[in-house]
Amino acid sequence: MKGQGLGVRGQGAGKKTVIILLGPTGVGKTACSLMLAQALDTEIISADSMLVYRGMNIGTAKPSTEELNAVPHHLIDILEPDQLFSAGIFREKASAIISDLHGRGRVPLVVGGTGLYIRSLTQGLFDGPSADWEMREALLKEEQVQGRGYLHERLIKLDPVSAVSMDPGDTKKVVRALEVLMQQGERLSESTQASTFPLECEFIKIGLTRERSELYPRIEQRVQKMVEEGLEEEVRSLLARNPGRTALQAIGYKEMISFINGLESFDETLRIIKKRSKMYAKRQFTWFKKEPDIYWVDITGIDDAQMIFEKVLNDVRMLDNYGLA
Repeated sequence: MKGQGLGVRGQGAGKKTVIILLGPTGVGKTACSLMLAQALDTEIISADSMLVYRGMNIGTAKPSTEELNAVPHHLIDILEPDQLFSAGIFREKASAIISDLHGRGRVPLVVGGTGLYIRSLTQGLFDGPSADWEMREALLKEEQVQGRGYLHERLIKLDPVSAVSMDPGDTKKVVRALEVLMQQGERLSESTQASTFPLECEFIKIGLTRERSELYPRIEQRVQKMVEEGLEEEVRSLLARNPGRTALQAIGYKEMISFINGLESFDETLRIIKKRSKMYAKRQFTWFKKEPDIYWVDITGIDDAQMIFEKVLNDVRMLDNYGLA
């Protein structure tokens, strides 16, 4: 079933529509996204921070060659592992692709779980200074010396508005807020208000969710499969290519590097990857709860892609406007 290019149907002369399919790792986005893209006769824009890198296939659960060939995909395999990618670069590239698809009468389908990338489209981005890695390392060392929560307490004194909005344990965000303040002499809360703006589009945001009692075992099985398919060999190959800091942030890779360097046993490495993957899914849920107007579709108990797709169509009635009823 195809929408035959019904990209502007139901939109009138106003803002063009962008459909976003989001959700935590392992929930089942890939198979559903393929069916949705085919039904819409459109193309997929990946909103995943690690799928951009060539050679990082197993550990990122990158769509297979067959899946990539079934529907045109964008922002997958576009960089070498030593190159930098960010939410700002994603926004720039995705915006151009969205504009092109609208120009061809298509409804762009953005798919992924990197919340900041999705927010860069729907709410905009803070146009702050580039990362200062030496400053970040110095701040993290302070946290280690002074104790957990020290940096958040410091931020409360310097930028209480930003501090209140952050989890005290989210050291990455706290460090970024302090970094902006130290580099620009301006509070993050003030800079963000002046810098953020969304794309001029109407967004239909569809979130796939499962009960965590079902999702977490799925994630563990997925990690087990990655190891069986050759994650260790992929990481060894990656290390030979001198990957950059961004690529090495991927869960599964940094843990496997510790094993390769003799710092952890294989069983412990596997346990840590599973644990951190589940923690990441939990953080994704937390992030998406702050993203407004998501049509959540609970697919607990459903594994068949066709059934998931049909439930999405049934639950998100706005899709009827695009020839999918």
